[in-house]
Amino acid sequence: MKYWWVNQKQTHSHEIGSGNGYMWSPKRQANDRTHFSYELMKTVQQGDIVFSYAKSQIIAIGVAQTHCYTFPKPIEFGNAGANWSEEGWKVDVRYQKLENPIRTIDHIDEIRALLPISYSPLKSENGYANQAYLFEIDKPLALWLARNIDSHAVNLVTDLAVKDATFAEHTVESNIQEWEDRVVASLTESENLSATQKEAVILARRGQGRFRAEVMARERECRITGVSKPEHLIASHIKPWRSADNDERLDPENGFMLTPTIDHLFDKGFISFENNGGLILADTADRDAMHRMGIIGSRSELPRASISEDKKYYLDWHRKNTLLSTA
Repeated sequence: MKYWWVNQKQTHSHEIGSGNGYMWSPKRQANDRTHFSYELMKTVQQGDIVFSYAKSQIIAIGVAQTHCYTFPKPIEFGNAGANWSEEGWKVDVRYQKLENPIRTIDHIDEIRALLPISYSPLKSENGYANQAYLFEIDKPLALWLARNIDSHAVNLVTDLAVKDATFAEHTVESNIQEWEDRVVASLTESENLSATQKEAVILARRGQGRFRAEVMARERECRITGVSKPEHLIASHIKPWRSADNDERLDPENGFMLTPTIDHLFDKGFISFENNGGLILADTADRDAMHRMGIIGSRSELPRASISEDKKYYLDWHRKNTLLSTA
């Protein structure tokens, strides 16, 4: 379990919401550079504890319901973050608003020694907030905050209330489904594509039609499991269909043939590939689960087929925009 402090001054009313809470950040700054705060989003895991800070106060405590995943900037943000990218990182969070918010600047003398040495959410000299979205904090600070909230918060921080919690695991799939459905609706209404083109692009969403046939002509087996029976393979996009343009959605170089389990892990960013075909495993991927799915073991360590130059372009995108945090 990790503990997070999220600054939500512009967007807290939307992110905390009324039961469907979340955290959302861009993937990069306006100059396309990475930022420590956005990179931290990729390390959040289900069951982590989140403290929401806005208006100079801790206003809510929450439990992460999902791992981090790619999702468009929330429509409800409106003009907030006008320079933010259209796609970012999202984590669904179940928040509890505090009846008595904690004005941390009033307690800076008590919590100064508990603040992180680097990347602190508060300036130790005066207690004012540092300008970034997400910060990781240590358990002693999390406990101090929890003890000033209530006994339930203390149980959350000490894992007594989290270990038996039921998480909203379906939300990632349902949110992505909704996103893709919006894209399909937009394609259906487009006047720039013929009926045949629309059909080909929409079929490619599920790895079917022309896209599947052309990917399979290049990729004859799953790169992890070695399975080659077509009925057990999915034509998986490297740059996801929902994020790609129409040419990329049909480009066979933007695809691998993968077994369903490997397709799931690849699409959600738990694994990726080096340009030489080597496997990359995200830090957030549970090692026991990976072993049970055959990811860690002799088969996955075998050298796979070479990667074409065109495919390397898409893999670079996947490593930057889909793969979760790695050491």
